[in-house]
Amino acid sequence: MNRNKVQRGCYQVVFTLTRSAFNIIACIVFFCTISSCVNHYVKDKIIFRYNQPEGISSLDPAFAKNQAIMWGVHQLFNTLVEADDQLHIKPSLCKRWEVSEDRLRYTFILRDDVFFHDNPAFPQGKGRKMIAPDVVYSLHRITDPATASPGAWIFNNRVDNSNGFIAINDTTFQLKLLRPFHPILGVLSMQYCSIVPREVVEKYGNAFARNPCGTGPFRFTRWEEGQVLLMAKNENYFEHDSVGKRLPYLDGIKVSFLENKATEFLEFTQGRLDFINDIDASFKDEVLTKKGELRTDWQGKVVLSKHSFLNTEYLGILADTNNILVRHHPLRIKAVRQAINYGFDRKKMIMYLRNSLGTPAGSGFIPAGLPAYDSAKVKGYDYDVTRARKLLQSAGFPDGQGLPVIKLLTIPVYAELGSFVAKQLEEIGVQVQVEVVQKSLLLEQTAKSQALFFRGSWMADYPDAENYLSVFYGKNPAPPNYTRYENAAYDRLYETALQEQNDSVRYQLYRQMDRMIIEDAPIVPLWYDMVIRLIHPHVKGFRPNSLNLLELRRVQMDN
Repeated sequence: MNRNKVQRGCYQVVFTLTRSAFNIIACIVFFCTISSCVNHYVKDKIIFRYNQPEGISSLDPAFAKNQAIMWGVHQLFNTLVEADDQLHIKPSLCKRWEVSEDRLRYTFILRDDVFFHDNPAFPQGKGRKMIAPDVVYSLHRITDPATASPGAWIFNNRVDNSNGFIAINDTTFQLKLLRPFHPILGVLSMQYCSIVPREVVEKYGNAFARNPCGTGPFRFTRWEEGQVLLMAKNENYFEHDSVGKRLPYLDGIKVSFLENKATEFLEFTQGRLDFINDIDASFKDEVLTKKGELRTDWQGKVVLSKHSFLNTEYLGILADTNNILVRHHPLRIKAVRQAINYGFDRKKMIMYLRNSLGTPAGSGFIPAGLPAYDSAKVKGYDYDVTRARKLLQSAGFPDGQGLPVIKLLTIPVYAELGSFVAKQLEEIGVQVQVEVVQKSLLLEQTAKSQALFFRGSWMADYPDAENYLSVFYGKNPAPPNYTRYENAAYDRLYETALQEQNDSVRYQLYRQMDRMIIEDAPIVPLWYDMVIRLIHPHVKGFRPNSLNLLELRRVQMDN
C-alpha cells in the first residue's frame, strides 16, 4: 500500500492507492477551521456548489427522466402541487384544489402572483404572469408525440388527451380523468409536470433544453457543457418563509461536472463543494464504520445525513412461461425462486458491502418511507439455508443437483454485490455466473424480455405505493413490468385499490398485493435505499427527503 501526502490550502490530504488504480481516493482528512477555508462567497454573493458526475443532458422538464435532470429542473421550475417532507401532497403553483364527487374532475385554483423568469421571448424581455393556459400547454406537451417526452406514459389511460386539460379561466385549471385514479396528485408533482411558457419553448424549439425558463426559485444564467452550470436567485419568486422573507435565501447555484468520484471527494474536502451525494464505494470504508457512522477522524468536521429513500434494489426473474428463456428453465418453479430468496444474508451484505447504508429488504417490494410499508404485516425472506435446501429438494433439485448455472446480469457498480450473492448461493447448491454489462444493454435486454435473471432497482416516480405495485400489473408492458409477472388475482386487487378512497383500506390492499409478490417470488428484494450526504457544517437548512430531490429554497450558509 503506497501513501502520497499532498498539502492543499487548509487541508492535509492523505491518499491511499487501492487495488485498482482508478480507485485512488482521499482517505484521511485533517481539517483546520472550516469557516476560514470555505469560500462560498463570490463578490458578496452566497453560492451553493455541488457536483453532478453523471452530467445533465437537458433542463427541459419534459425530459426529466433521471435524478441529475430532476435536480436541475427542480431549481428552475414549479409544479401545480408538490410533496412535503412527509410525502403529503400540498399546493405549489395552485392555492387549493377541489375533487368532484365521482373523483373524475380535479379543479385547481391557481396563484395569481407567479411570474416566469425574464426571457427575450417575452415583450421587453420581462417575464409575464403564469396563467391556466400555461398549465394546459405544459401538460399537453408531455403527451404530444412531437415532444417525444420519456414521461408521456404518466397520463396513459388516465387522462383523456382530447379533453382532459381545460383552462376554465386564467386562474382555474381543470383535469378530467377517464376513471378514478387516487395517485393523480402525486403524478402532477413529478418534474415532468413542471409549468413552462409556450412562447419561450416555441422561440428555442429543441434548444429549450439548454435555454430553460420557468417560475422556480432560481433562474438559468449560463451553461458550459461538461464544465459548469450557473443559476441565479429569482428575485421575483412567489414563496416566503414564516416571517415573510422572500425565498430563496441563496444568491445562486454553481454545478460542476467532475466525472471522477475521487476528484469530487477531493473538491469537497478542499471546501470547493458544499456537499456530496452518496458515498462512493472506493472511499466509504475510510469515511464510515461498518455500522454506517462517521469514523473518528471525520466527526465534528462534516455532517453525515441519512434519510430513507424511495428506492428498492432487487434481482428480477423473468416470469413469462411463454418466453423460450423461461419455458424449460428451473427458475420457472416457484420453490427454486424462493430458495434463492432464502439463500443469502441480506444483513451481512448491507453491513460489509454498503457499510450499513440501506435497510435489508426483509419485507416486500414497497420500500420503507411510504405509509403503506409495514414490515410486521408483509414478511419477506430471512437468511435460512435449511429452508432453502428443503425448497430445492421439493422442486427436484436436492443440494442443487440438476440445476444449470444461472447467469445474473448486472452493471459494473453492482458487480461486487452480484459476486456476494453468488458466493452465498453456492452453499445451497445454486451456481450463479455473474455477467457484468453496461447499463444501456441491461435496460435494453430487460425491456425486450431477454434477461432471465437481472439486477434492477425501482425509484419512486411519485410518493404512492401504487407506483411500485404497478411494476407487477399484468396489463403493463416492460417497462415497468420487467419480470412480465401476471396474476389475475393480483390484477383484480390492483384495480380495486385504484378505486378505493379510504387510505387505510387502500393500504391493506397494497400490502395484500405485496405479500403475493413475496409468495410468488418473481423478484429477490435486496435492500431499501437511503439518501446519504456528506455536508459541510456551514450549510444550514439543507434537509433531505425520501424522493431525494435537491431542495435549496430554504438553505442558508454561515459566513
